[in-house]
Amino acid sequence: MLAVEAAAYRHGVRDVEILLSASDESLTRFANNAIHQNVSERGVSLSVRTIIGDRTARATTNRLHRDGISAAVDEAIALTRAADPTPDLQRLYESSEPADVSRWSKAGASCTPAERAAGVAEAIHVVESLGQTAAGIYATAQSVETILNSRGLFRYYADTLTTFSVTAMAGDSSGWAKATSASHEEIRPVELAKRAARKARESDHPLELPPGAYTVILEPAAVLDLVGQIFGDFSGTAMEDQRSFLNERLGEKLFGDNITVCDDCHFPLQTGAPFDGEGVPRSVLTLIRRGVPQQVAYSREAAARAGVDPTGHGYPIPNEVGEAPINIVIAGGKSSLDEMIAGTENGILVTRFWYIREVEPRAKVMTGMTRDGTFLVRNGEIAGGLRNFRFNQSVTEMLRNVECLAASERASGEEAFDMVVPAMKVHGFRFTEVTKF
Repeated sequence: MLAVEAAAYRHGVRDVEILLSASDESLTRFANNAIHQNVSERGVSLSVRTIIGDRTARATTNRLHRDGISAAVDEAIALTRAADPTPDLQRLYESSEPADVSRWSKAGASCTPAERAAGVAEAIHVVESLGQTAAGIYATAQSVETILNSRGLFRYYADTLTTFSVTAMAGDSSGWAKATSASHEEIRPVELAKRAARKARESDHPLELPPGAYTVILEPAAVLDLVGQIFGDFSGTAMEDQRSFLNERLGEKLFGDNITVCDDCHFPLQTGAPFDGEGVPRSVLTLIRRGVPQQVAYSREAAARAGVDPTGHGYPIPNEVGEAPINIVIAGGKSSLDEMIAGTENGILVTRFWYIREVEPRAKVMTGMTRDGTFLVRNGEIAGGLRNFRFNQSVTEMLRNVECLAASERASGEEAFDMVVPAMKVHGFRFTEVTKF
């Protein structure tokens, strides 16, 4: 910080913020029942933001010697002086409150390529022994994030993350499983491979059902993939811009009584820093309580314009997005996935979705496809695999049609960040066509 401040002071600039991040990421990739790639990348980044009057801008570098730091500060100042004024620009954040949380696994940080290769080999053996082909990744990462500014703010967060994803492919079917955790010991490649292989085996020779509205049982990854599409709208900036489906709807009953959602970075299954891009501690938000949208996220700028307190969900300044909740926890229920299946006379079990796109923003109508394990449920049992479907479904309507929920768990899918979500049984889910693959 001293080197950055000294470089800024030469230009007469006193308000300086720096984001310093470092990461060490390693990945073992496998396909066709063999490892074909092992990569490792270490990186460090220094991002400097300066404020001059009502203008601000940022410059980033990975050159952390004196000349590189000085050049980044010079560039940030030049960009700031050339930037358009920001009428609602906030001064640098000042706080002495701690914002600490520990999510560090020594085993994850020290995991070697040989250890990942051994895990992959065991997983491949499971899949290959059933005459199937395995593909996927085994990744470990450790990262550090620090925010400091010339008003005395200091924030520090370090974590680890282990990811294992496997797809088992048979002649006319496939199965998939994925898990992530800050605790390396919680990732069990063999168990995930068994789950993927079982799905591929049980969905072979898939039947074809006509499109229509069906009762569906969505596994946690499918819930994350679809329901996760709506939370970018829980944003003060999105509300102010009139681009949120919640405009004029906060406090209105939009979902079922059994839908309660919070944003809580301290929840045991969550990951991520306990502060936002300006160092503001993340508050726990009740986004939905018993079907009623209650709160949205606010950055400092959005909060100032709305006359409310910031919630600690802002992205680094400047940005065009504003803020968003990223530690989603959907409250679960008392049913299990097996109980949902046993209680379904005629329905469809969905492992996950992909290629999800928004069709209509007000009702949050989404389209996409099922993949890697879609099953027919008849008389309380899995009756076989199904050809995959394309769907067109309003997420708000879907969350009004939830019949029961399983216990919540950490889930991974197509979304950029993981969530804590339950499996859901939903009636009236609309499939529009059978896909060709």
